[in-house]
Amino acid sequence: MDRYLYRHIHGDLKRKMVLLSGPRQVGKTFLATSLMGAFLKPQYLNFDDIEDARIIRKRNWAHNADLLILDEIHKMRAWKGFLKGTFDTRPQGQAMLVTGSARLDTFRQSGESLAGRYFSYHLHPLSVRELAGKMASVEALTLLNRLGGFPEPFLSGSETEAARWRKQYYTDLVREDILEFSRIHEVRSMRLLVELLRRRVGSPLSYASIAGDLKVAPNTVRNYLEILQSLHIVFAVRPFHANVARAIQKEPKIYFYDSGYVDGDDGVRLENTVAVCLRKHVDFLQDTAGEAIRLCYVRTKERHEVDFALAGPTALKSLIEVKLSDDTPAAGLRFLQRKLQAPEAVQLVQNLRQPQTVNGIQIVAAADWLAELAA
Repeated sequence: MDRYLYRHIHGDLKRKMVLLSGPRQVGKTFLATSLMGAFLKPQYLNFDDIEDARIIRKRNWAHNADLLILDEIHKMRAWKGFLKGTFDTRPQGQAMLVTGSARLDTFRQSGESLAGRYFSYHLHPLSVRELAGKMASVEALTLLNRLGGFPEPFLSGSETEAARWRKQYYTDLVREDILEFSRIHEVRSMRLLVELLRRRVGSPLSYASIAGDLKVAPNTVRNYLEILQSLHIVFAVRPFHANVARAIQKEPKIYFYDSGYVDGDDGVRLENTVAVCLRKHVDFLQDTAGEAIRLCYVRTKERHEVDFALAGPTALKSLIEVKLSDDTPAAGLRFLQRKLQAPEAVQLVQNLRQPQTVNGIQIVAAADWLAELAA
């Protein structure tokens, strides 16, 4: 099936280089090769292939290629400068698509500048919105909670096959990708960190508590989390604050891109799936429309809390609470809706008999609401 970014990337390839990042096995290569069908003389090269790597280093690809796809190029030494030179000297009319997982999404932090030369996209796992029209939204949400949204385990339809895929997937991530970022003696601690995070999805994360469990310094935990985020294993949702810098200092909540890997009950998995869908929605709006929107959560000093919020640069747009079956507005949502006067307050319920509105709070079926997101 065509992925949700196909049309947008195809349009942008006519104007600039496109950088496509995302987790391993989320479908980047499938999307890239699908785009080849829209060109007359496309060429795909993967730096993981020895022969392709030789061609890339020497720039011996077909110069009349109207689409050049460079996959996993971030594994090449001095790849940022290489990309800049390649783009600036390419034949007129040649489109360039660069794909990768780790590091590619963080290239702007240092090194050669590609300012003005690229559009950036983040490819996410399948979501209720992307599956709309292919199956009922309720079925999509149920399957995403059980199998996660990565294409291979999801399309297998089997929890057994999904478990087999997941075992190999995380083994490969530890063996190959984590070692790119850290020293070998740290791998054990990072594997333990991943196991700890699987059981703490949706709770504000105490660096000090995790550091005690791992017997390392809190700053080391922060560094490990940065690596796990760079590898697109987890992502952080930070508390809302009008001053973004202050929010970064507060305790984040951690979610997995793969809901099927979460170690928790049905409610926790549902919350993780909603987090993935919301993160995908936010990245899509940022990538395709340049919209200033971010995903966060809200928590007061008195511990009134709402699971998620969508916010602009300084103000909240939506308050979002997630429940498995409870259709009574949550106390934290009621309090914060009155206090903050957000334009939208919604409680998503997976097992809902009847939508309703109570004192300005919308009680809606989670699957139906998620199906209306942007991506």
